[in-house]
Amino acid sequence: MTVTEHEPRTLVFGAEIAGRHHPAHTDDLATAAGRPVVVMAHGFGGTQDSGLAPFAHGLSAAGLDVLTFDYRGFGASGGSPRQTVTMAGQLADYRAAISAARDLPGVDPTRVALWGVSLSGGHVFSLAADRDDIAAVVALTPLVDGWAAGALAARQHSPATLLRSTALGVRSRVGGPVMMPIVAEPGELGALTLPGVKEAYLAIAGPTWRNEVDAAVGLELGNHRPIKDAGRVRAPMLVQIADFDRSAPPYAALKAAGKARAEVRHYPGDHFDVWPGSPLFARVVEHQVAFLRRVLGAASA
Repeated sequence: MTVTEHEPRTLVFGAEIAGRHHPAHTDDLATAAGRPVVVMAHGFGGTQDSGLAPFAHGLSAAGLDVLTFDYRGFGASGGSPRQTVTMAGQLADYRAAISAARDLPGVDPTRVALWGVSLSGGHVFSLAADRDDIAAVVALTPLVDGWAAGALAARQHSPATLLRSTALGVRSRVGGPVMMPIVAEPGELGALTLPGVKEAYLAIAGPTWRNEVDAAVGLELGNHRPIKDAGRVRAPMLVQIADFDRSAPPYAALKAAGKARAEVRHYPGDHFDVWPGSPLFARVVEHQVAFLRRVLGAASA
């Protein structure tokens, strides 16, 4: 088996879901069954053209195929309503991506890894729970406990700000979608308004990304607790924690990692400090490559 094409290609699966296949640059990890494949999803409100490609390139250069995708209603994917986050919908789309990844040319369907960041970093705990057909899991700055995230937000925002966002979310849930910005300046209405977050998010935002989200997302996040599934993860797992994370509580991520018996890596930064353009990015990818090569390598296949 020889890799002849490195350029990513666009595909559509599940009728409405747009993805990008990043083929491995080398057959170093290939067996007669094919190469391992990583299914990669973005975090809160993100699109696959917003900072995922450098992660995918780092993994594909190491011999791993990568499939990125947009959730329905976001980016290049179809579906309506647009810009609405539902946990059940995102988990269903991720499962469709897993199935699509197994059908990619040159891929070994028995060596599928899950990769998530922030919100999807929590999803991968739930997706891998009770499954024997997932070969590895990577969770980067994962949001694993909506209760803990809410408590952290309450310490960082005024009661009036939180009440305004909650009221808008209730209005959206009852009367139909009401949009608010994903990122905004401190004191403005938005889902993410901590100092520096808007600039950090805009630095990775791609052409299909839109700075708006259904305000009902706050109600979804409040009950989002993939930490409850962590103890049922069977696959080898790497959890990467930003120790000064102001968005996804690091103590909750560490607790979930313990339940999952995961390998843990720590980084001296905030939530967005692990992304391309940050001094920490190269180290983050290096650790992902080392972990995935070890647990998905040809010798272990």
